[in-house]
Amino acid sequence: MVTRAESAALTRRALLDAAAELLDLGGPEAVTLREVGARAGVSRGAPYRHFTGKDSLLTTVATESWQRIADRMHTLRTDPALSAPARVRAALHTLIGVARDQPHLYQMLFRRPGHRPEELGEGLDRVRRQLCGPEDDPATDRMRAAGRFHAEFLAVVTGLVGERDTRRYGALLLTSAHGIADMELSGHLDTDALRSTADELVDTLVRMVGGADGTA
Repeated sequence: MVTRAESAALTRRALLDAAAELLDLGGPEAVTLREVGARAGVSRGAPYRHFTGKDSLLTTVATESWQRIADRMHTLRTDPALSAPARVRAALHTLIGVARDQPHLYQMLFRRPGHRPEELGEGLDRVRRQLCGPEDDPATDRMRAAGRFHAEFLAVVTGLVGERDTRRYGALLLTSAHGIADMELSGHLDTDALRSTADELVDTLVRMVGGADGTA
C-alpha cells in the first residue's frame, strides 16, 4: 500500500518529468502549471500543492539538471582509467552535449543574472510565495547545485593544469565550451569558411591548455 508521503513524492516526480519534457519541446514558454499537470495526469490543483508557481517549478528542474551534470563531473574526476586531458575533454563534451540535446534547458541553466526563472517571479507566483512562506528555497538549492558543478569541474581542470592555474584555465575552458556550443547550434561551425567540428575544437583547446603546463 502506497503511503501519503510516497504518493506525494510520485506526484512531484511526475510533475518535474512533465515540466522537463515540455521545456525540451517548446522552451520555458511551453511550461505552464496547467499543461504540466495535464501531461503528468494529475488534478489541476496538484501542481500548486508542490510548487508555488512556474518559477519554482522551472528552478527545481534546473537544480536537478545541475546535480546530474555535477554527478557526471565527479564520475569523470574519480575515474582512474582516464588521463587528465581525457577527463577535461569528456567534461567539455558533457556541457556541449547538453546544449546539443537540450538547447532550451542549456539556455536556462546559463541565463545571465536577472533572467533566471527564480528571479522573474511576478503576479500570482510572488503572492503565493508570500502567502505560503518559503519552506524550501528553490533558488538557493539551484545555486548550491550549480556551485557543486563548478567545484567538480574545476577539480577536473586542476588535474590538467595544477591548482595555481585552475581558475584561470577553468574559466577559459568554460567560456570556450559555451562558444563552441553556440556556434554549433547556430550552424556557423560547419561553413566553408570554418569547416570545424565541436570535437576538433575541444581537442585543440585541451591540447593548448594542457600544453601550457606541459601535461598534454
